[in-house]
Amino acid sequence: MERGTKKCRILHVDMDAFFASVEILRHPELKGKPVVIGGSGDPTRRGVVSTASYEARKFGVHSAMPLRTALKLCPGCIFLPVDYNEYSRVSMEIKKILFEISPLMEDVGIDEAYLDISQRPEPPEEVARIIKERVLRETGLTCSVGIAPNKLLAKMASDLQKPDGLTFIGPNDVERLIWPLGVRKLPGIGPKTEAYLKELGINTIADIAAKGLEWLQDKLGNSYGLYLYDASRGIHDSPIITEWKPKSISREETFELDIADWQSVARSLAFLMRDVAASMREEGYEARTVTVKIRFEDFNTLTRARTLPAETGDLEVLRKAAFECLGRIELKKKVRLVGVRVTGLKPKKGPDGRKIKSPCAKDARR
Repeated sequence: MERGTKKCRILHVDMDAFFASVEILRHPELKGKPVVIGGSGDPTRRGVVSTASYEARKFGVHSAMPLRTALKLCPGCIFLPVDYNEYSRVSMEIKKILFEISPLMEDVGIDEAYLDISQRPEPPEEVARIIKERVLRETGLTCSVGIAPNKLLAKMASDLQKPDGLTFIGPNDVERLIWPLGVRKLPGIGPKTEAYLKELGINTIADIAAKGLEWLQDKLGNSYGLYLYDASRGIHDSPIITEWKPKSISREETFELDIADWQSVARSLAFLMRDVAASMREEGYEARTVTVKIRFEDFNTLTRARTLPAETGDLEVLRKAAFECLGRIELKKKVRLVGVRVTGLKPKKGPDGRKIKSPCAKDARR
């Protein structure tokens, strides 16, 4: 772990089965039972698993699985609808705690974040325990924390002892803790790459580390081959990003039943556009381009875009642009999904806040 390392102390904080844990906190009678959160909460209708309690995971239930499949695997599961408003509220409480621990925080999702604690005087394990104790005391939820010199190892560490874990991975721990893991445990490797690597006789991270850089680049391309070569050795240079500008804001809805009624599609689009405009106001952005997506019953997907003369956050202007896009799509088949996205985002009032500098953090736009 020579190249790219700095004397950084990075924490990855990952909430344990977050959606399910919030629901169990609201409904204590569900504790210890297999709980699945997803869609409308009706496993006989269209929808996918957002998260599942650890009791449900023992039956093979996992995120992104169709609810119907989850029901077959675990007929005794308790299914609940997704309540993003409540999860977002709790997430804000957690992120407030983390920011108080270190303002050098990268918010990477509703249930996880990275912290650079290099400037804190306490040992990193003590800081991690403070976080776990405060989150439990103030929200009633548990989290798993990974400690490492970089983001990649910190994220992998947080997953090693779930739930309610605390794991440290140092430069000398990579061979012992990381190499025996399956390749899917390495961030950036999905199911298709996993299958391809298995065809090449690579099953563990140690197998990747045993290959030379040229071999990996020949099989997987220069950029990805270099990433795997470094990552399998615990080398990672990605900084903590404390400030970022979103590239887009979007919303979409998958209908429970495919619909042929144009007015129903239009009503859904109007609702989604209002939601997008509200997010723009909350985050302080205006947009230049509106894109509408329609997916038909046969999964054929069409998009239409409208670029405005100037950035705007005006709901009526955005709504009119969205309906202009919809008017350019022939609705001759039943519709499965409708979505809207705004791009070309620009802050309303200059740059977003103050930039925070540290040896292990930098500002970025993504």
